[in-house]
Amino acid sequence: MVIRVGQGFDVHPFADAEARPLILGGVVIAETGGLAGHSDADVVAHAVADALLGAAGLGDIGEHFPDTSAEWKGASSMALLVAVMDMVGQAGWSVGNIDITVVTEAPRLAPHRAAMIAALSAVVGAPVSVKAKRTEGLGALGRREGIACWAVALLEAR
Repeated sequence: MVIRVGQGFDVHPFADAEARPLILGGVVIAETGGLAGHSDADVVAHAVADALLGAAGLGDIGEHFPDTSAEWKGASSMALLVAVMDMVGQAGWSVGNIDITVVTEAPRLAPHRAAMIAALSAVVGAPVSVKAKRTEGLGALGRREGIACWAVALLEAR
C-alpha cells in the first residue's frame, strides 16, 4: 500500500465590522460572530484542504483559490473542499482519515463536534476526528482574537 501524509494549518481573526456567521467544519455556530476572511473563513475546512493538497503533492489552497480573486469572495469553504477532493481523486488518491485540532478559547466546540465530523466525513468520504484545545489565555488566540486549526490527512493510492 502506498500512503502519503499531509499537514494543514489555517488561522483567521474574528471579524471586527462584518456581521457574518462563524462557520467551522461546515457548521454554523451561533454563539459568536464569524471570522474575517476572503471566503467564509472556515479555518477547519481550509486546514483540511491544505492537508489534502499537501499529501497529494498538489500545492496549497492559496494556489488554487487565491484571496486576490473575486471568484472566491465569500465562497463556501466546504464547496472549496469538495473541489479539493475532486483534485485529490483525479491525482489517484483516496482519503484514509483526517485528524483535526481546533484551537479556540470560545466558543466551546463540544456541542458542535458531531455535526462537524458528519459534515466533513460526508465530503472526504473517510473517518474524521475533531478535537478542540485552548491556549489557557496565552497569546492572540488566548485573548480570543481568532481561531486556528491544524489538520493531518492520510491518503492512500488507489
